[in-house]
Amino acid sequence: MTRQRRKKMHFGDTHLKKKWRTKRRTKDLDEINEDIKPENCEKLLNQEVDYDKPGSAQHYCVHCARYFISQNALQDHFRTKTHKRRLKALETEPYTIEESERAAGIGSWVQPVKRKIETQKPLKPEDTVEPTEKRARIDID
Repeated sequence: MTRQRRKKMHFGDTHLKKKWRTKRRTKDLDEINEDIKPENCEKLLNQEVDYDKPGSAQHYCVHCARYFISQNALQDHFRTKTHKRRLKALETEPYTIEESERAAGIGSWVQPVKRKIETQKPLKPEDTVEPTEKRARIDID
């Protein structure tokens, strides 16, 4: 009894793979490092309302460069493994030109600097937005 060879019905999906790679592309660590700087971070955390983005661009994680639909979703995200992994990756400062020259043999080697990265501050309880059911409820007596 001979084995049948599986026929390939599709010629290739390389054009699809490229689309998938670019569709889910996130910011790199060096881009996020620029966003973490205080002047840029303040702009990202206090964005104007944009209805095209999730949560109207009001709930943004600076470290992961993601928008969330509510403050609760953002707080839940802070406890996830992916967020903690990103914080750990951001602890080492990004490579510089001087560091690449040292790696090539020009100059002496310096150990990479570790920095302390903390999750952004949560909103105060009085700043949280009530659910729409509570805000929209009208008591009729």
